[in-house]
Amino acid sequence: MLYAFISQDVDNSLEKRLSVRDKHIERLQDLKSQGRLILAGPHPAIDSNDPGTAGFTGSLIVAEFPSQEEAQAWAEADPYVSAGVYEKITVKPFKKVLP
Repeated sequence: MLYAFISQDVDNSLEKRLSVRDKHIERLQDLKSQGRLILAGPHPAIDSNDPGTAGFTGSLIVAEFPSQEEAQAWAEADPYVSAGVYEKITVKPFKKVLP
């Protein structure tokens, strides 16, 4: 089943994000290579694709996992969690309708 990972950053998370971004992206690349990643990306803090020092307020990932428990465990093991980037992660079942 697909799951949406809706993450909320702590305030002023940019430096923390950058410190572990490569490890975070590596995990997403692993999901992609397995054909399980639907989409992933951050929420810019301002209305811009490149928010610069304004940074980001969170992230959205949609990926396939065998169960919600496994999806939750994967979310909790993210480098952004251990680095203190994310204040909260919500993992919810997701039903893709379009496209």
